Amino acid sequence: MDQRNKLTKALIKNTHNPTLAWHLFKRILSIPTSSSSISSRSILRSIPIITHILIRAKMISQIDHLQQLLLQQPQEVSHVSLIALIRILAKSGLSDLAFSQFQSFRSQVPANPPPVYLYNVVLESSLREDKVDSFSWLYKDMVVAGVSPETYTLNLLIAGLCDSGRFEDAREVFDKMGVKGCRPNEFSFGILVRGYCRAGLSMRALELLDGMGSFGVQPNKVIYNTLISSFCREGRNDEAERLVERMREDGLFPDVVTFNSRISALCSAGKILEASRIFRDMQIDEELGLPRPNITTFNLMLEGFCKEGMLEEAKTLVESMKRNGNLMELESYNIWLLGLVRNGKLLEAQLALKEMVDKGIEPNIYSFNTVMDGLCKNGLISDARMIMGLMISSGIGPDTVTYSTLLHGCCSTGKVLKANNILHEMMRRGCSPNTYTCNILLHSLWKEGRIFEAEKLLQKMNERSYDLDNVTCNIVIDGLCKSGKLDEAVEIVKGMWIHGSAALGNLGNSFIGLVDSSSNGKKCLPDLITYSIIINGLCKAGRLDEARKKFIEMMGKSLHPDSIIYDTFIHSFCKHGKISSAFRVLKDMEKRGCNKSLQTYNSLILGLGSKNQIFEIYGLLDDMKEKGITPNICTYNNMISCLCEGGRIKDATSLLDEMLQKGISPNISSFRLLIKAFCKASDFGVVKEVFEIALSICGHKEALYSLMFNELLIGGEVSEAKELFDAALDRCFDLGNFQYNDLIEKLCKDEMLENASDILHKMIDKGYRFDPASFMPVIDGLGKRGKKHDADELAERMMDMASEGMVENKITRNESAFNRQKRNKFSGSDWQTIIHRDDGSGLALKALKRVQKGWGQGSISSLQPQKNDFLDYWEGTN
Repeated sequence: MDQRNKLTKALIKNTHNPTLAWHLFKRILSIPTSSSSISSRSILRSIPIITHILIRAKMISQIDHLQQLLLQQPQEVSHVSLIALIRILAKSGLSDLAFSQFQSFRSQVPANPPPVYLYNVVLESSLREDKVDSFSWLYKDMVVAGVSPETYTLNLLIAGLCDSGRFEDAREVFDKMGVKGCRPNEFSFGILVRGYCRAGLSMRALELLDGMGSFGVQPNKVIYNTLISSFCREGRNDEAERLVERMREDGLFPDVVTFNSRISALCSAGKILEASRIFRDMQIDEELGLPRPNITTFNLMLEGFCKEGMLEEAKTLVESMKRNGNLMELESYNIWLLGLVRNGKLLEAQLALKEMVDKGIEPNIYSFNTVMDGLCKNGLISDARMIMGLMISSGIGPDTVTYSTLLHGCCSTGKVLKANNILHEMMRRGCSPNTYTCNILLHSLWKEGRIFEAEKLLQKMNERSYDLDNVTCNIVIDGLCKSGKLDEAVEIVKGMWIHGSAALGNLGNSFIGLVDSSSNGKKCLPDLITYSIIINGLCKAGRLDEARKKFIEMMGKSLHPDSIIYDTFIHSFCKHGKISSAFRVLKDMEKRGCNKSLQTYNSLILGLGSKNQIFEIYGLLDDMKEKGITPNICTYNNMISCLCEGGRIKDATSLLDEMLQKGISPNISSFRLLIKAFCKASDFGVVKEVFEIALSICGHKEALYSLMFNELLIGGEVSEAKELFDAALDRCFDLGNFQYNDLIEKLCKDEMLENASDILHKMIDKGYRFDPASFMPVIDGLGKRGKKHDADELAERMMDMASEGMVENKITRNESAFNRQKRNKFSGSDWQTIIHRDDGSGLALKALKRVQKGWGQGSISSLQPQKNDFLDYWEGTN
């Protein structure tokens, strides 16, 4: 037996030992080549075998060496062997390697071009991997080499041009196929139709369909389905229906793919009711010859219902799928889980996950990550941890998405230390953070004002060759704007146009060298979000002229402003009283097709309110109603502020009633405006009523008590202020916002020294550390009355408190001891009754009616008493 044959058989037997196989193959080639065809066949037979072995073993350097060895063989063997090598590389998905080998092959044997089928294989591989440059080079080389293309070749070229958005060039190639000696087939039409439809050029695709007959080509179902789906997606349902009828006329009966295309397009366009009608017809109208829905149809409808928040319909569909047995599979459950999570049904999502396990449908990592994402976004980190524990016990290891989800949850709730621990755990498990993970941490550190740690993280990202993307740059720019380093942020935006993300290296002395300028950062250019951040920062700093210049610069870079950027300018102009400028921006906004948002209206109402232009404000409210934009708490607060400033307090109270009727809960800011207005008007009877409503809606909050207390004190209602302050002390509120010094001083001046002394002793007894200056009026008063012992005792307490050197205005003693004390039960005073009532917006609405009707003249009925209710991330790792 020929020695080459023996070695070839040995090579086949050792396919699982790539090192030995490689040595055997080199031995085959080293044997002197005879003129016999048997010898050549042995080499040619061994080429596919060794190529596949090297590919499986990822022995790339040996593959390069293989090409060199083959070039040393006789030409008749070398040429065929190299073609086989390149073909196998291309079909194995190694498009870059196949292309480089092809280029080398062409440079070595330029006079003997490969056959057209090799061009086709490498072209197809480049197209599949979206290698536009390789694709272009191959076709040009083919033309230069004089290799005549096939229809298949030109189809590949048309597909490549369509994928890169060059539709005119694609059409030109299509139109000149005859000149190249090729006739377009159904695939040629299908490729161009798909390209047009993906680009939203459905009518051009339809024209192509109409012209198929002149080429003697009949349309197939794929072409029809592509067009039908495109028309449905564009909302042109009549054209889609006509195409279905035309399809039948051509003898092509619509199949389930046709109907799924229609349903998918309708659901994507939010036309769920139309999709539901088609789905229903498919289930019941068998006499019409409609196809029965398959699992894909059910999943499309389930996803559509979930996206539109139609959970009852989705739940009914899920139950129907369960009854059909095999319809509720893993993909269906994952759609259902995502729908529940997106609609805030977290408990139901967890139950669905458990149901999957109980039914023997093993959740995959996507299932677990979906539920964890919902829990983390709602701050339920512990529950998300439990789901991760279930995942691990199911034999599924957490991935980067899992840990990034947990990190995002912790950072969003300000738990940076926990986030740091999660990061360490992530790395201990061998799960490497990615750019998204790092961006979460970077954003959190800037948000927390931990600039040094943010700088250090940025440096670590660069050292470990993470791609610093637009998100990274925008986080840093936003952080700089919010930390007062606006000029540095402006410089980075300017530098990004030249250096990409490497512009982050220009952050000032502390940042020099943090980002490697040699990294490929040029792709990272400022986007609309970048300009939105910088314009917002400049506007907030009052640098409106610079903000305008950035706006012009952005437009010059072909970045078109959106409603958010326009709203930023409108809000800034209104805030600075430049109403005319704000309306000029509004005019430009509408001219460019940007719709007014709720933020737009709120800013304009704020601006008009500052000029007391009440009539114009009501005009804006009417415009909002016409456009279907519902006012929010901000809108109403701006209105209330305007009315109160204009002395129309009764109208402002009516707005409070309107809010409650519409289910919009007033907040503390709403009541602050009203309380201040009524106190300014010295209508303290109404103030009590409004305060009662505020407590009912907002609860017993320190902000409300301190507001009411301070306003009563300013209005000279010292006794009422004292009662309210007593209640605040009983509730252990922080006293930083209470003007208690003024209260004590006023009590002393009004000959109520005992009351002032009682307040001091109560604050001391409850463990407050407060301003020592509060003691002075009482000590002076006691001294004047000859109560030297009491005065000395208070002076000693004052000195003790002053020596501690810190005023906290809050309780510092053991809080549990206080919680065991019983609260005093007050009676007799309106204020005492108000502050010990239950919360409830229903009661608030009734009380509000009394305010409007009697303006504080009516009595307040008694209600029930209240019931008691990072940064060593990568240290030591490589």
